[in-house]
Formats: sequence, structure tokens, C-alpha cells
Amino acid sequence: MNWLRWFKIKNIYFINGPNLNFLGIREIKQYGSTSYDDLKNLVNSEAKKLKIKTVFFQSNIEGEIVSYIQNLINNENSWIVINPGAYTHTSIAIRDALKIYAQNNEIVEVHISDINHREQFRKTNLISDICNKSIIGKGVQGYIEALEYINEQ
Repeated sequence: MNWLRWFKIKNIYFINGPNLNFLGIREIKQYGSTSYDDLKNLVNSEAKKLKIKTVFFQSNIEGEIVSYIQNLINNENSWIVINPGAYTHTSIAIRDALKIYAQNNEIVEVHISDINHREQFRKTNLISDICNKSIIGKGVQGYIEALEYINEQ
């Protein structure tokens, strides 16, 4: 069965938005002490066990994230795991790119903190309705949960 999953899921693209490169430095009480490199190593280690290939991309620039998603639109049998950071609440452009991608592929949304129990402006989520699953407030473990969810599909 794992061989079929490997064949079916060619890549999982982890897209991370602004300030995620500052994990382990920024607001440790909110986001934890795991660095961005540690997060990538954790995910890649788990992905290796599941025989899933992962690719990471992080940008603080909205247009770069949109262009990256657009470049993935024709990839078959792929998933995006996205943490758009603050762009979750503001970027119609990222939403539109994800919506096009979702026509033929799957998306999991991940947020390290519980955006639903933070400042009022963070309660607006422009992408959750186009994602297959949302994992919110589980720390960096949410990324592992996303891998496990995709592996089960």
C-alpha cells in the first residue's frame, strides 16, 4: 500500500509565509522554540519514514508566494501544505492562486498558533474554505499531522 501512496503522491510542497523563517526567535511563547531549520528537519525525517518527498519554500513577499503556487498548478498528484502566516488574513492574491491549484490538487492549511483565539484581525481566514484540511494551534506538530493526513489519503 505504501508503494501505491508513493506513486500517487509525488511531492508535498510546504509553503511558508512571512516571518516563519524567524521561528525559534520570534514570540517564543506563541510559536515555540523550534527553529525553521529544525522544523524542516523534523518534517523531512518523518516524510522519509513515510516515503514521501517534501519540498520547502518560504518567503516574506506575497508575490513570490503567488508565483511559486502558480508554478505548481500543472503538477499532478501533488499537495501543498501552506502556512501563509499573516497573509492568511489579507491576501486575496494567495487565495486566488490556491483556488486555481485546488482545481486539480489538494491543500492542507497549517498554523502553529491558534489564530482563532488570538487578536480579532486574525480570525479572518481567506483560505480555509478551499483547503481539504486545516490544522490550527498544534505547534510545529501540526506539520507532522499534515504529513500523516496526506499519507492516509
